[in-house]
Amino acid sequence: MSRIAQAFDSGQWSAIASASSKAVIVIVALPLAACGAGGFSLEKAEVDRSIVTSSAPVRTTSTDADSASDQTTIGNAVSSADIEELRGQAVPWANADTGSRGSITELAELQDNGQTCRSFTASRESFDGVALFKGELCMAGAGGWHMQDFKPF
Repeated sequence: MSRIAQAFDSGQWSAIASASSKAVIVIVALPLAACGAGGFSLEKAEVDRSIVTSSAPVRTTSTDADSASDQTTIGNAVSSADIEELRGQAVPWANADTGSRGSITELAELQDNGQTCRSFTASRESFDGVALFKGELCMAGAGGWHMQDFKPF
């Protein structure tokens, strides 16, 4: 048997185990003692004034312009939809200029005092959130459409 093996056979394992457990206790207790002795305190922490930050750039397009553009896109989708062919299915819409999208549901055509109108509910998903709208689009002279009503639902 080699000298190393003989040393461990002679009962020195308990001495090594005892010494390593004491080292673990010291390693764990030392940082805790430093914190308890005032080594770290939030009251002593100071603001680092050397760090300089900046604000985000102001968005160049206004949300009012985005809403108007989305309203126009929704109106175009409502006016060009074939209600008979849809049979109650949702009409998807998307506006590449604003990045908004959504769907048009509850699309119905009705006659109001001899004028053809389409009522609808539209969802709008954009960077500023999700919203629902109720609207009505009516046919104007010369085959054009005019948004009569468009408000948050």
